[in-house]
Amino acid sequence: MHMPTILGIESTCDETGAAVVIDGRDVRSNVVASQVELHAKYRGVVPEIASRAHIENILPVLRESLAVANKTFADIDAIAVAHRPGLIGSLLIGVTAAKTLAWSLNKPLIGVDHVQAHLYSVMLEDAARERPSDEATKGNAAEEAASSPSVASSLRRFVPPPSFPALGAVLSGGHTSLYHVIDWTQITRLGSTIDDAVGEAYDKVAAILGLGYPGGPIIDKLAAEGDPKAIKFPRTMLGRESLDFSFSGLKTAVLYHVRGVPGRDAKGVELNDRTIRDIAAGFQAACVDVIVRKLDRAVRRTRAKSVIIGGGVSANRGLRTALENFAIPVHFPPIQYCTDNAAMSAGLADVLLREGRTAALDLDAITASAIR
Repeated sequence: MHMPTILGIESTCDETGAAVVIDGRDVRSNVVASQVELHAKYRGVVPEIASRAHIENILPVLRESLAVANKTFADIDAIAVAHRPGLIGSLLIGVTAAKTLAWSLNKPLIGVDHVQAHLYSVMLEDAARERPSDEATKGNAAEEAASSPSVASSLRRFVPPPSFPALGAVLSGGHTSLYHVIDWTQITRLGSTIDDAVGEAYDKVAAILGLGYPGGPIIDKLAAEGDPKAIKFPRTMLGRESLDFSFSGLKTAVLYHVRGVPGRDAKGVELNDRTIRDIAAGFQAACVDVIVRKLDRAVRRTRAKSVIIGGGVSANRGLRTALENFAIPVHFPPIQYCTDNAAMSAGLADVLLREGRTAALDLDAITASAIR
């Protein structure tokens, strides 16, 4: 049976990505050009800057992804692109590149929903599986896998698929939503944030504490060194049955704790290494507690057999630890596929291709997700 080789393209926000994936799971290359340094001084993504950087990065990233996979355009069976949701200027770069390649190469074009792809990322198999009994071979295995796709394929990690129906959660700087996942193409939204996404809250709290950007990895690291019980921040649950999220109040509570409440005599705290670690730990504990409790609510409502976590915050160590003993199996992506990447779109495109769900060359870039 022929296993499709799909070239995926990602440009929904501030990461320019291209990847080659075979059979929906075997990642032969996953190249990402990050724009973190360009946006760091603004403590957030500037759409115009992101668009210009995508224009500069798209061709080098495409060439590198083919070179790493040891493939040519002749080996590619289809072109996949995340065409929704995202920043319109950024989306247009990737969609234009994908349509151009599909037309010039006479290959099928597949439009992928970025949020749906984040859920599918748990299916991707990461190369260079480590042998824990031999520390000396770890680096060699990774180097061999990077230089030889055949070696990468033989060393890739087998990932057991989640059981359906599943509960999906996409947690990132732009999304915080829960989904009822019947299968990879039948997904409905159960709830979402009514204000800040959880990753956005991390970035804003990091700014309050005078830390760097992006805030998620920094706060996660500091939280592990702090006391999560030192400061009791609020948990906003939005009612007993709600599956929506709200992190704006939590962010404001951190602000008032640090700087004091406006119009009152109360003063804030002096920020030092100890207090910053404790604030980070207390803030993360509140975020994780809300997410876990909402997951538990949703599982009971949907009778899901497994949980799928995707998005940048799925890399959070505090969240992963909190869900280790969850009531049903929880699936996380390999760390390298948590943030925006093209491998997840190429992987999901394999499912869509097998179902004959290809797109015409008038495929639009759309700012909103198709999942309702």
